[in-house]
Amino acid sequence: MKAYRKTSHGVYDLKYHVVWITKYRRPILRGEVALRVRELIRQTCDGLDIVIETGHVSRDHVHLLVGIPPQIAVSEAVRRMKGRSSRMLLQEYAELRRVYWGRHLWARGFFAVSTGNVTEDMIREYIDRHAEDSKPSDGSSIHVDDEDE
Repeated sequence: MKAYRKTSHGVYDLKYHVVWITKYRRPILRGEVALRVRELIRQTCDGLDIVIETGHVSRDHVHLLVGIPPQIAVSEAVRRMKGRSSRMLLQEYAELRRVYWGRHLWARGFFAVSTGNVTEDMIREYIDRHAEDSKPSDGSSIHVDDEDE
């Protein structure tokens, strides 16, 4: 059975494929720097209760499949991972400070897509099955159960 995660008021399984690139797509993520990026991302995710399902650090980009709690926006999670790793790498590696003399190791933006084993069609079918008895008369796509008072 699928392992859902729980908060005090909810049950969830929210996974995202997230990708971001180095500024100017420079291939700087190699050797010790790549290992340090991986370690920094793991530490940041642990602190935010984000589960890393899998990931890969390429020479010029990072791919992650992560489970993010519902109270954290995907953009906030990525901002924290990119921000902390950039700050720490630029502090620790003088050669990166020479390449990125500004304060930004990562390019702006990121790619994110949600994942799941339930399709949109399956959700529609599930909702429609529960609403078979009460079809809306106003043409609305939202069904409302009529309850006797």
